[in-house]
Amino acid sequence: MPIRRGPDGSPEILLVTSRTTRRWIVPKGWPMKGRKDRDAAAQEAREEAGVLGRISDKPAGRYTYWKRMSDHFALCEVKLYVLEVEQQLESFAEQHERHLRWFKLADAADLVDEPELGTAIRNLETQLALAA
Repeated sequence: MPIRRGPDGSPEILLVTSRTTRRWIVPKGWPMKGRKDRDAAAQEAREEAGVLGRISDKPAGRYTYWKRMSDHFALCEVKLYVLEVEQQLESFAEQHERHLRWFKLADAADLVDEPELGTAIRNLETQLALAA
């Protein structure tokens, strides 16, 4: 979950569109052999959203969703890591495949289709306040 502080100091989250259904999601990917989940999450954020920063050591939440495959659906569990964005690249691997936009947390929580992801985004504000 890529986050930053907006102009008014409130937290914002970067959402990207999925490649197939164009719905708003957070950058995510599959586990990578030989890599920690948090490092894979940081790599996916760089490839899908062009953001670099500090990634949390532990997941800040989880959610499940049905991923549309070519011939079936697969139930996937996603571990959510917070990425404190320090740099947003002008050029990145999937820039022509996705749209990106920064949102206030409450707005982002309302925009995502997966209820568990919406809840995780809403809980993020509390987690960030406790960490400050």
